[in-house]
Amino acid sequence: MQRVFCTFATNFSDMTEFNQMQKIKRNLFAMRNGIVADTLRKAGSPFPIIFGVNLPQLDEIAAATGKNEQLACELFNDCRCRESMLIAPMLMPIENMSKDMALEWLEKCKTAEVTDVLCHKLLRKLPDASEIVKKALGADADMVRYGGIRLLWNLLPSPAKDFKKEIQKEVERNCPLTRRVAEALLEEIDFLESI
Repeated sequence: MQRVFCTFATNFSDMTEFNQMQKIKRNLFAMRNGIVADTLRKAGSPFPIIFGVNLPQLDEIAAATGKNEQLACELFNDCRCRESMLIAPMLMPIENMSKDMALEWLEKCKTAEVTDVLCHKLLRKLPDASEIVKKALGADADMVRYGGIRLLWNLLPSPAKDFKKEIQKEVERNCPLTRRVAEALLEEIDFLESI
């Protein structure tokens, strides 16, 4: 019995060739946090697979992995796993993210957390971020409009006053997802204008 275990352990340690996706998934599994995962599930997270990995740990994995467009797209399309969608923007090379792709990714976001990370880690760095805000604020989907507001937060102070009317419309829409963040953004715009 012991001999079989030793043989298995030896064979397992020889398995050093994994593709990038496998390496990321293995890291996510190694860093999993059951308490965070259970809390997210109880709060109604829509993801069937939740490792409970926090953002600093995801940053570590992304830094060790490096930028990779194909891998980022594969991970973002893995919409069953929370951490896949969170780490994807960290892996996407900025120069490879088009305005159309940015809007597609905003449409695929399942939660405010994913939208926040996408806006902060990637979309705010794009040269046409203001155009993305404009299109997102005009969208029908609540989560896409939420993404437009969150992206605008990341762009403060520069283009914010240009979108004041759109943000006011969003407040008046009274959408549970966007109303409070839109109100807070309006207050911030008013503050910035008063200085």
